[in-house]
Amino acid sequence: MKKTVLWTSALIAALTLISTIIAQQPRPVDAKVLRTAGTAKDAMPGAWLTYGLTQTEQRYSQLKQIDESNIGKLGLAWSAPLTTPGGRGGTEGTPLMWNNTIYQTMDNSIVYALDARTGEQKWMYDAKIDPITPSHMCCGTHNRGLAISDGKLILAANDARLIALDAISGKELWQSKVADINQYYSITIAPRIAGDNVIIGVGGGEYFIRGFFAAYSLKDGKLAWKFHTVPPPPGQPFEDKAQEDAAKTWTGEWAKYGGGGAVWDGLVYDPELNLVIAGVGNPEPWPVEMRGMTKENWAKFANLYTNSIVAVDAKTGKLKWYYQTVPNDAWDLDAVGGFIMADIQIDGKARKVVMQAPKSGVFYIIDRTNGQFISAEPFVPINWATSFDKKNNGRPVINPDAFYDQNKAVMIYPGGGGAHNWAPMSYNPNAGLVYLPYTAGSYNFVAAPEPNPKAGGGAHGLGFGGGKERQTPMPIWGPDNVGRGGLQARDPKTNQIKWVKTGRGGNIGGGTLTTASNLVFQTAGTTLYAYKADTGDELLAVPFNLGGPAPPITYMVDNTQYVGFATRTHFLAMKVGGTEKMPDAPPPAGFGRGKGDPKAAPAPPPPDAGKELHGQGKQ
Repeated sequence: MKKTVLWTSALIAALTLISTIIAQQPRPVDAKVLRTAGTAKDAMPGAWLTYGLTQTEQRYSQLKQIDESNIGKLGLAWSAPLTTPGGRGGTEGTPLMWNNTIYQTMDNSIVYALDARTGEQKWMYDAKIDPITPSHMCCGTHNRGLAISDGKLILAANDARLIALDAISGKELWQSKVADINQYYSITIAPRIAGDNVIIGVGGGEYFIRGFFAAYSLKDGKLAWKFHTVPPPPGQPFEDKAQEDAAKTWTGEWAKYGGGGAVWDGLVYDPELNLVIAGVGNPEPWPVEMRGMTKENWAKFANLYTNSIVAVDAKTGKLKWYYQTVPNDAWDLDAVGGFIMADIQIDGKARKVVMQAPKSGVFYIIDRTNGQFISAEPFVPINWATSFDKKNNGRPVINPDAFYDQNKAVMIYPGGGGAHNWAPMSYNPNAGLVYLPYTAGSYNFVAAPEPNPKAGGGAHGLGFGGGKERQTPMPIWGPDNVGRGGLQARDPKTNQIKWVKTGRGGNIGGGTLTTASNLVFQTAGTTLYAYKADTGDELLAVPFNLGGPAPPITYMVDNTQYVGFATRTHFLAMKVGGTEKMPDAPPPAGFGRGKGDPKAAPAPPPPDAGKELHGQGKQ
């Protein structure tokens, strides 16, 4: 009898222990969880599991504990130092939050895992990128974030490697070489999960590369498919029909310069339509004569699939549709930058749309089921195009006076870096508005005799000076109330501005999120702002002197909502009633430009850190 009781007691104790262990195990993230992440059906409310919170990338949170009534009491809950030995440029990574853990990427492909309640460091992973990487990237060793699924964190390292880490321990699980840093390929984009695959795109378009984006198995990192954004050099076999069609839109000896077409930011996965949608960068070099064209025939060529929104089958990588935002681009007006997917009533009809506001200064709304053009409107003054041909699926009508060569320079609007770069937009379905950071300006273009891939900005084929011929004045069109930069709210039903805040950041740095409590948060410069989502009324401005910020997220732990974001030196977590003191500048030891000595005394980051030669785009 005693033995029976003892065995029964032991069995109960064992079952209790097993139940406790199971209860302590975090809920795993998989394709089903990711499909509802951030929505009203969220299986993990309060987490932030994908780059854009939801797979639609709306950055719209259901959390509403922080609202207009208590936003004025938002204060620092905790901060955690984030040193980046040898870092070059600003911090751009959107963090993830899972299992009460913040996962933050920093320059040079370093990952921090922090306790989401206290900021205590759980682990840190350094990808130890190839030492040549900083000299083989145009614009800094930025890293824009991670993906999570199947117990793995997926890191895209700057030297073009894809790395899987155990999300609990940080232990490396597998690596895949996406491309060769020695051939000037790099990666800055945040990977996305599409079913059983990880999707990634390459940077390096400022050098002589052939761009692509690709899918790798989440299980073991093996290549599943690859879509090239530029056709193979003449005489080489085509990978598929899409490449054969693209080849007809190029001419001359363009291939000796690679073609360009980097996918350095802007990916989204639509599980309903089984589509991966990517934004593609500009052709290289920039002057059209260096791509085999003349002033007389350049309008006849498109240089596909550069400067395009490209949709492919998520299983096979085969082309489904494309829309080219800037045919035959000569001004670095990449079709990169984030996407937002939404279902919207437009002209009385329900449309499944994908929205993008890339460097061209135009807000594009495209039907994501078939690539059909819906609308395109400038969100800053532009002059590279004169209109959009609705009879030709919204193809931009290029301004013939925008041509330049070694003798003639042109002043193009928008300017260096584009009107909108990598800083994320957000969309609030309740207010019906998209929140867009932007910059307005112009830039002077003139061609060099020959591009030089080892000459920094000279790789583009640009020269200096005003040219010998007098510039032809070109009319500028677009909104006239946007100043030099700021934040604007756009109504996608009409594709018009609803409200605007000038002087609040711009196209490079920070970003936005919006919540169900009618709030918009923006990190810009050295300030966290909060606005009413519907009217734009400013509710909060919290300064910090810690360098340019990354995009903000909001999450909930222990029934407390936080707003968190990284700066160049710290992660900051804010909550209502937070009373901690903001960390002091200057940055901690280990921060600097170039390689440097991580033990040496740091210098404050220069105001232009991360900007490319000529003030142009970011990769």
